[in-house]
Amino acid sequence: MRILIIEDDKEAASYLVKAFRESGHVADHAADGLDGYAMAESGDYDVLIVDRMLPKLDGLSLIRSLREQKVETPVLILSALGQVDDRVKGLRAGGDDYLPKPYAFSELLARIEVLARRRASAPSAEPTLYRIADLELDRLSHRVTRSGHEIVLQPREFRLLEYLMKNANQVVTRTMLLEHVWDYHFDPQTNVIDVHVSRLRSKIDKGFDKPLIHTIRGAGYMVRVGAMDGEE
Repeated sequence: MRILIIEDDKEAASYLVKAFRESGHVADHAADGLDGYAMAESGDYDVLIVDRMLPKLDGLSLIRSLREQKVETPVLILSALGQVDDRVKGLRAGGDDYLPKPYAFSELLARIEVLARRRASAPSAEPTLYRIADLELDRLSHRVTRSGHEIVLQPREFRLLEYLMKNANQVVTRTMLLEHVWDYHFDPQTNVIDVHVSRLRSKIDKGFDKPLIHTIRGAGYMVRVGAMDGEE
């Protein structure tokens, strides 16, 4: 694990750095809130250990700022402020765990290992923006553009394009589209997919030199740059 300790007490920080390194981990130290924030914002750490009472930027403000910047690194708050209200404030600020001082290093290490395991096993966040060549799809704004020109899509067309772009450069079968775009788990024996793909292709590719939506004979569809063998 790579751990960042944000602690202004030099003796306490030195003890933790030494103990973590002896346990086989990489440990860095920041002595104030501003330096700690700058180091944590890089996102290169598996876990952050944050004291609440820090110079320049207090621990809770530091954690809130990281969360506002979408830094999701697990945070364990290590503080002499150990009352219930203090712990609640720490967790509500964005902390993942709270350990009052004094503490046993064995417990601290166990808690850190749990936080790291949770992060490692958590599913990766799905991208909010898909891009291939000059085509962009923004999931948050529900906006599609090609070469900077906005393309208006119906909700089903948007879902269809989103799924194709999510699986760019891979063949997407009719069964996959029925399950993930139409929520069907059976074949309705209609040409609904062909109709929607045709409409989508006319909006995405018409008027552009390079088509991006391709029909792969006997297999399905694909979003990619350039033609390939088996394409109709």
